[in-house]
Amino acid sequence: MNEALDLTETSAEPIAKMPVLASLIALVGLADSVYLTVKHYTDEPVPCSLIEGCEKVLTSAYAAFAGVPIAAIGAAAYFAAFSLAILAAFGNRVAWNLFGLQAVIMSAVTLWLLYLQGFVIGAFCQFCLVSAASTLGLLTVFITSRVVSR
Repeated sequence: MNEALDLTETSAEPIAKMPVLASLIALVGLADSVYLTVKHYTDEPVPCSLIEGCEKVLTSAYAAFAGVPIAAIGAAAYFAAFSLAILAAFGNRVAWNLFGLQAVIMSAVTLWLLYLQGFVIGAFCQFCLVSAASTLGLLTVFITSRVVSR
């Protein structure tokens, strides 16, 4: 009987680790967004070593919303996602559900921003793409946690 209990605990273990993985991904997005926010406020150019287009994207009319840099809004969103994931890692199921809602909203905004970069601005920023990958990673972790737990 104890062996069956051990198997149940072992099979639930990957699900319990999902918030920890989400918090690590959120930290990547947070670092990226804070970096871009600092560059925005210090008026320093962002070095684009992998692809061309960072300056075009980061100086476009779409780089800020109501005077606030999109990167700063992203930093706040990543911090909220990180906080919710940490709470969920300690067993708070409500926090995990709120994290999921946060990930969905962030992903919708990310898809809009990718559309703007590709079809309106006509350039991509490598740091923005890291942020997009982080956001979609957060959504993937949340969806995976729901599929695996069923």
